[in-house]
Amino acid sequence: MPEFTPVETLVVISQVYVPDAMAVGQQLADAAEEMARRGWRVIVYTSNRGYDDPDVRFPSRERRNGVEIRRLPLSSFGKTSIPIRLLAQSLFLGQAVLRTLFVPRLTAVLTSTSPPFGGAGGGLVTMLRRCRSIWWAMDINPDQMVAAGKLGPKSLPVRVFEWLNKLTLNRAGDVIVLDRFMADRIRGKRDVGTRMKIIPPWAHEQHLEVISHSENPFRSSHGLEGKCVIMYSGNAGLSTPLDTLLAAAKRLENDSRFHFMFIGGGIIKRQIDDMVQRESPPNVSCLPYQPLERIKYSLSAADMHVVSIGDDSVGIIHPCKIYGAMALGKPILALGPDASHLGDIVRESKGGWIHRHGDVDGVVATLERFADLPQGERDAIGARSVASLLSHYRPATLLATVCDLIAGERLPQGAER
Repeated sequence: MPEFTPVETLVVISQVYVPDAMAVGQQLADAAEEMARRGWRVIVYTSNRGYDDPDVRFPSRERRNGVEIRRLPLSSFGKTSIPIRLLAQSLFLGQAVLRTLFVPRLTAVLTSTSPPFGGAGGGLVTMLRRCRSIWWAMDINPDQMVAAGKLGPKSLPVRVFEWLNKLTLNRAGDVIVLDRFMADRIRGKRDVGTRMKIIPPWAHEQHLEVISHSENPFRSSHGLEGKCVIMYSGNAGLSTPLDTLLAAAKRLENDSRFHFMFIGGGIIKRQIDDMVQRESPPNVSCLPYQPLERIKYSLSAADMHVVSIGDDSVGIIHPCKIYGAMALGKPILALGPDASHLGDIVRESKGGWIHRHGDVDGVVATLERFADLPQGERDAIGARSVASLLSHYRPATLLATVCDLIAGERLPQGAER
């Protein structure tokens, strides 16, 4: 019996992809695997080394859940400097675009913002192969680098980036953004009309599981029994400042109820690692990114999860880590401006508290009140987060909406959030 050959082919171009722990790769993997389940041939071009740690190496060719993964060399040299990152991103995108141009029966190409100018590569493929292009904006550059002070707003790299953004927006058949603030920022670059859809990311439920503190080996192995664990887990970069949380931890250093845990990577996380090594605070500990198969234990070990967004980063990045905390029924401590997607979620769900950056007194007061709450009241706060997640951010619904868009199906009015 002849083997079935899919008639539709999707190429995904992303510098990061599972098992790399970066959130962009996980979202793309969910979409790629769902498209494969729908009968599409899906090819992913990605890096053969870890994005945060280039010493981590992945197989050059692999098939995961029906998706053909091709990992390219010379695509990640670490994050030591902007020129090094740009070199790796350019080499990766050049290889990926060249290979995509020769993929037979190409129907659509999906790009995201890793590398930041990946959408321009998708636009080039669209122009030469007459296929559909979908740009999934997980963050916005050069805005992010300008907000972080790494580039001047009128510098040559910024002007080049903006030209590439316009090329991307002109060529993309559909543009997916993550929240209303990001949509406004994109409209400021180019009005793409109905081609833009607001679809938030989702929690990766397959890696999440509610595990009670008494049965959680992570808590016991890290000496967290009896502690109120305040956790930040994920990438900690310049767009997610944690100074206020660290100041609160210092203020509560002698309160034996609390333990502050920082898990993940990023420049701010490395600075916290250095501080912990240098000062050995008794109530703070740091860990690297946890493997996907163990993340359910680390995330469940928290009593409260912290999510941060910088004042200048609203609409540039999206606080995607909040969805995992909500799925686990954990109360949220949000740090950032009230006028943000983070503020929208906390107000809508009533599942936590939001404080502006610098409000150390307010954060300390909130943490002290939280520590005094009976477990039943803590659970009720978390339950409100779960209810909001199921009402507005159900993973299966959001994933189906994204994949319908990739497949070229017309979304019904109001399908996107």
